[in-house]
Amino acid sequence: MNKHQKAIVYALLAALLYAVSSPLSKMLLNKIHPALLASLLYLGAGIGLSIIALIQRSFFKDNNQEKHLTKKELPYIFGMVLLDVLAPILMMIGLNLTTAANASLLNNFEIVATSIIALFFFKEKISSKLWFAIFLVTISSVILSIEDVNSFSFSLGSLFVLLACTCWGLENNFTRRLSSKNPLQIVIIKGFGAGFGSLLIATLVGDLFVDPQYILMALVVGFLAYGLSIFFYVYAQRNLGASRTSAYYAFAPFLGTAISLIIFKQIPSIIFIGAFIVMLIGAYLVYQDD
Repeated sequence: MNKHQKAIVYALLAALLYAVSSPLSKMLLNKIHPALLASLLYLGAGIGLSIIALIQRSFFKDNNQEKHLTKKELPYIFGMVLLDVLAPILMMIGLNLTTAANASLLNNFEIVATSIIALFFFKEKISSKLWFAIFLVTISSVILSIEDVNSFSFSLGSLFVLLACTCWGLENNFTRRLSSKNPLQIVIIKGFGAGFGSLLIATLVGDLFVDPQYILMALVVGFLAYGLSIFFYVYAQRNLGASRTSAYYAFAPFLGTAISLIIFKQIPSIIFIGAFIVMLIGAYLVYQDD
């Protein structure tokens, strides 16, 4: 397996692990304040990958070959952490106001945000096929966000999810600037930086008194969906770039949507099915893009 094929596997693993985040987070929101849940998810990532880093350092000597972060990357690190504080809080608020299936599918808007930002700010190229895919994903996102067709009013929950995706789109491009560095170090910084940042906000606005079992559950979900997922995502970006990695990552929303519909026993509407098909075509075009 060559480096490019390995990068694709890493991107798909990242998508698979992230897929469980929306349905499981939706369940945990019944017990945990959105800001606190966002904090626990990222702290779970930081703690879990710190343990992995310790194991690697002890048993795998070749791990020392990884490049470490330097002062030169500080602007990207600061931006990455700031956006990782904001994005999950917006996502948790959105999840509280809309269905897990809707939120999962809207996660595909991250492709649009990542690609457009990569084009205008970081000069990555976008093909005509990818432009059409971006158009389809955007149209589908608008359809999913409309609460009342007659008055053309938008769902507040969907808008929060789209804002979160936009933040993550910018954050993906910051992370791309760091992708040649040690992925474990990057995700640990993301985890603890965003985790403690969100915890500060939760302390100011939220309820910190939660049953320990739900705290543990949130930490485990965070380790899988935000820790290992981001770890594989960073590895994938090394050879695929921000836009292409997001393309493979686009499978996560569809898997998350299916899991959500099963867990919450929801029957999708005709509009939802239509948006799903349009989104699926868009994601397929992104996947096929060279």
